[in-house]
This record gives sequence, C-alpha cells and structure tokens, in this order.
Amino acid sequence: MENLLDFTRDNLAVWLDGKGIRPFRAGQIFKWLYLQQADTFEQMTDLSKELRTLLFDHFYINRLALVEKQVSVDKTEKFLYRLEDGQHIESVLIPEKDHFTICVSSQAGCAQDCQFCLTAKGGFIRNLGVSEIVSQVRDARKYLMQKDIDPLKLSNIVFMGMGEPLVNYKNLVNAINILTDSDFGLKFSERRVTVSTSGIVPKITQLGLDTSVNLAVSLNATTDEKRSRLMPINKKYPLKQVLEACRTFKMKPRKKITFEYILIKGVNDTKEDALRLVKLLAPIKAKVNLIPFNEYSESNFKRPSKQDISDFLQILLDQNLTAIIRKSKGDDILAACGQLKATSVTS
Repeated sequence: MENLLDFTRDNLAVWLDGKGIRPFRAGQIFKWLYLQQADTFEQMTDLSKELRTLLFDHFYINRLALVEKQVSVDKTEKFLYRLEDGQHIESVLIPEKDHFTICVSSQAGCAQDCQFCLTAKGGFIRNLGVSEIVSQVRDARKYLMQKDIDPLKLSNIVFMGMGEPLVNYKNLVNAINILTDSDFGLKFSERRVTVSTSGIVPKITQLGLDTSVNLAVSLNATTDEKRSRLMPINKKYPLKQVLEACRTFKMKPRKKITFEYILIKGVNDTKEDALRLVKLLAPIKAKVNLIPFNEYSESNFKRPSKQDISDFLQILLDQNLTAIIRKSKGDDILAACGQLKATSVTS
C-alpha cells in the first residue's frame, strides 16, 4: 500500500486513468488532501463511494508523528518528528513580521560532512520520500489552523533543514511540484521557495531548468584550500565549477542567487576574505547572507566579534555587493542554521 502524499497530481491522474477513472478526479483528491487537510477518504464527500473504496484499498494518508516541540524565546518553533521506519527529522517554523517561514529537511542526517554543521556529526541515514518532505509543510499548516492562525500566513519555504536537497533531487522536485501546485496543492509561489545547496554542480544547473524556485549556495570560503577543509564536497566540485554553474543558472531577470557565508572567527572573517568574496561573485547576479556562526557545545569554532562582523559587511557594501547580516532565530533551542540534529532534549 502506498502513501497518497507521495504522488504528484500528474502521477495520480495517470494512476486513475489506468483504473478507468477520469484524470480530473486527481484535482478533487488533491483539494481534499492539501486545501481541506483531509485525513481519511471518507471525508472526501464529493467523490463516489466506489472511488473512495478504491483509494482506501490502494493508499493511505498519514501525518508525521510529532515526538517533541520546542519554542524559542523569539517564538521560533522546532518540531522533532519520528518517521514510519523509526528515523527522526526536524523542521523549524519561523515567525516573521507578517508571515511564517518553514525550514524543511530533505534527508534524515547528512553525508556532506561540513565541519561547522551539527547535523553532519550524526552522519547520513537516508533520503526522505516525497510524502515526508511535503508533510512537514502540510502538517505545519494544520498546526496553524489549530491555533486559529490563517494557514496561508505560512507562505515561505526554505530547504535549509537536515540534509543536502540536491542529492535527493527527484523527490525534491516532486515535492516542489506539490507545494507549488497553484490549483489544488499547497499553493506556494515558487518565488517564495528557496533551495539551499552545498554545491552539487550538475543539479544546480538542472534545478534552474526544472523549476523557478530561488537558489541559495552555502559558500563559506573564498579559496579551494579553505573551503575543502570546511566543506569536503569542494574536493569534488571546487569553487570554479560551483560559481560557473551559478553564473549560468537559469532564472528570471530580476532574481539573484543568495550566497550564504557563515562567518567563523579566525577562519574566514578577514579583510582579504571579504575582498576575495567580492571578486568571486562579481560575474554573478548575487546577494550575500552573512551568518555569524551559531555556536554549539560539540564545535571548536567560534563566532567573530560584532565589530569584525560589521567590518566584513562594510567591505562588501563598499564594493557595491548586496549583502546583509542574517539574524539567526531559534539558536537557544538549536533551531538555527547548522544546529539541527534530530534528538530529543529529554532523551
């Protein structure tokens, strides 16, 4: 028996057609799943009893099993979920001024072994299925409904949780298809969906061809020697290849690629690093998110001083590079960038 949430609308239409059922029914089913948040086939009252029985015989619908919810002092909420096979993932619901952003995981664990990232220390377990990716968002909207908050205020998605999204490419794109289905899916605008990568070069190019979502690249260093020490993936896809893929990334004229640069004290925070960063990104429509390192007990890395952070930013701005310091939220509950590890605080 298959999880119905693993199906895109087109895939479901093909399945229905193979059963002699008109494909438009897929839209009706999607409406119940994603707009009406149905948990049973019996709730799908505008479908015939025969179709509901057919669906019941072949599919199931489920919610992620919530193990624990933590709330930060800044109202960020982190959700620890247990998957059907007993593995765990985390997602983060971030309150903004007039909307919510959800940070979604694409894998259980991560194989990229970035030295500054807590997720990497737990190793890689497996890719998430389409349903496991989509359910993080679907369930978050249901959660907001239960709190009497308009679920459509959850309007932004960032694939910056556990794992490397572009390694789980097929499931990522199918999940995006469901999330951005403007008729019957979760109705997110592609311009409000961002996929972050450590630099999987072939898939960067493919993502621009298959979707219109935003691209964020975790850069974090300005030389191959330093980046390879921080991010082993650089040995396979060095800076030159990553930046060339970004330069040719297909996107709408007014868009820019976001480059995430985690500032680590004494590692990548010098004036020379800043000037090299400007030079590297000059040929690219780029903007930079400077992220002061979020410290945690298992790491020896440290956060630069406020003055050093400010000085680094000013160099970028003086060279006309669009850049901001991104304020991390939820760091007191290990929900900020690079801090997810999918373990309970009570375990």
